[in-house]
Amino acid sequence: MKLSLGVFYKYCFLISFIVFLINLNDLFIKNEGIMSFVIDGHSLTVEKVVEVARNGAKITLDEEALERIKICRQMLEKKIEAREIMYGVNTGIGEFSEIVLTDEQIKEFQKYLIYNHSAGIGEPLPIEYVRGAMLGRVNVHAHGNSGCRPEITQTLVEMLNKGVTPVVCNKGSVGACGDLSPMSQIALLMMGEGEAFYQGERLPGKVAFERAGIPIPGLKARDGLATINGSNVLTAMSAIHIWEFNRILKMAEIAAAMSLEALLANMKPYDKRLHELRGFPGAIRSAKAIKKCLEGSDLLTGKMKTKVQDAYSMRSTPQVIGAAHDALAYARKQVETELNGVGDNPIFIPEDNLTLTGANFQGTPVSLPMDMAGASITMVCVLSERRLNRLLNPALSQGLPAFLTKGAGMFSGMMLSQYTADMLIVEQRILSNPASIQSIPAAADQEDFVSMGMNTALKNHQILDNAYGILGIEFMAAAQALDFRNFKNGRGVEVARKVIRKYVDFLDVDRPLYNDHNKMKELVKSGEILDAVEAEIGSLEE
Repeated sequence: MKLSLGVFYKYCFLISFIVFLINLNDLFIKNEGIMSFVIDGHSLTVEKVVEVARNGAKITLDEEALERIKICRQMLEKKIEAREIMYGVNTGIGEFSEIVLTDEQIKEFQKYLIYNHSAGIGEPLPIEYVRGAMLGRVNVHAHGNSGCRPEITQTLVEMLNKGVTPVVCNKGSVGACGDLSPMSQIALLMMGEGEAFYQGERLPGKVAFERAGIPIPGLKARDGLATINGSNVLTAMSAIHIWEFNRILKMAEIAAAMSLEALLANMKPYDKRLHELRGFPGAIRSAKAIKKCLEGSDLLTGKMKTKVQDAYSMRSTPQVIGAAHDALAYARKQVETELNGVGDNPIFIPEDNLTLTGANFQGTPVSLPMDMAGASITMVCVLSERRLNRLLNPALSQGLPAFLTKGAGMFSGMMLSQYTADMLIVEQRILSNPASIQSIPAAADQEDFVSMGMNTALKNHQILDNAYGILGIEFMAAAQALDFRNFKNGRGVEVARKVIRKYVDFLDVDRPLYNDHNKMKELVKSGEILDAVEAEIGSLEE
């Protein structure tokens, strides 16, 4: 069949118009900062969790995942009709797992399950952590092994896309059987109860659903337990912490580069060949990143007189930050495995018509590596404080004025900044005691080993907050020290110094330092220094 020239041109125009609309839509999405992810149970990453939890990216449930959920539910309902004994469906839970429920009790059991597990305490968790937990739960359901009605999963999707976030107490979970207490406060909204944040207001759950136009699905057999029985809160928090920890390590490398330059460091310990001979990938990465920040510096040309060998705090930085990189890589692997796994109990396998009870809610696979990740950030901050000490101590600073002040005696310069950093360091050391070994038996010893992974996540939240302050103080001191030097700085170092000087002036005469400290903490937290440096010299991960 031959097309006339006119018809051919019409087809060409139509195709061009469609391409234009696609490009226009892509441009709109890019300009509005909108992202969207398909949730299929297998492809969730740390970065996607951050985009959805923090930046409001939209999600859709994969069609095949929805079909898997429906098939699993059909199997479960047949088993209920056949009166097959299934934990948490037609039995009690925990120590009451041997008690079989009547047909009438099954109808009401999920409601009371959520009521008695909504037993947390404390202030509301930050919204991004709760959104991350909801996203993780949707991804668990997407496997089609949880047995809940599809309406439950679709309601979680709507809540995320419309910005309805349950109010969840920050304490109460022991990290097995999952994060039962905080997840139950999410499940309360499935019954039109509980509370939620919506459009900047804290509202009764029913009101939030009404305003957002979300139907209340109610809870039927299995629905409640399928919403709560996993380590989704501590895993979501850990995913966000991993993202932040990686940025903290890169900023620690920038701060180290600034301090090393100010201290006239011998840069031979930063030759990547040295680290390649040992073989640790984190150390190789860190040495390259620090050296990259110093490209263009007089320190690398031989113009500056340096010592034959510096103190450990100056020459061990790649090994120390590198070890943190390696610890973080392992933690990321564990967290992303958990994000994409079936963390639930019981688990239903439709293809085998099988119900399996076990302990896939156990938070230890995440809490143990995240304990290590948090301790690694503390370790990096201890090293930061030791470089700060060398900047301030005239016996160690290679000719810098005592405490980085021109008026020693009359003025004390940054003497007290070290006190603040030291206090934060000690708190971090206390917080770095692992939570994953702190199990306390519960539920009449039915739950006689728990992960305490929520404690890990909560203390990592505080370790991270302290790290912003500690690195902020080193950045401030390094910028002050470099202002006393008179030589060409590295490109990355110079960019970092200029960003710092936008917020904190040179300390010419003494002034109250708490304002500067808090500005520097917020500056580090914002990532502006890192973004500016990477815009100038490229990614520090390459």
